[in-house]
Formats: sequence, C-alpha cells, structure tokens
Amino acid sequence: MSKKVRTDFLFAQPSLASGIARTLDLWGQFDEYNRSETPDEADAKAIASDWIVTGQDLLDAIEQNESDLQAA
Repeated sequence: MSKKVRTDFLFAQPSLASGIARTLDLWGQFDEYNRSETPDEADAKAIASDWIVTGQDLLDAIEQNESDLQAA
C-alpha cells in the first residue's frame, strides 16, 4: 500500500529553521503543537487515525500473504 497515514499529528513538526531557532528559545515560545478545539475532538481524531492505520496494516498483511502464496 503506497499511502501511509501518520499518527503523530498531535506532535509538533518543526522545520530545520525552526529547529535551529529552538536552540536559542530559552522560554519555550516556539513550542506549538497541533491542537483540537475540545478533548473529545482530539480523541475522535486519534481514534479515527488508529483505525485507519489498523486497516492499512491488515491490508498490507493480506497483500503480503497473497504475494507469498503466488511465489510458492
């Protein structure tokens, strides 16, 4: 399966320039994370992402099994 869903959307994804600037940021002004309006919204996003990744893993396992059976 070519398209993978990332499950790290709750974590900051800094750029190189932002990473360099963080070395001088003594007061944590550059610490910004992906936010949701409510805790329930964050939970819903996380659960949906978990199920998508679970589905991808199952599909990858099925495809691998099929290719193994064809090779045998």
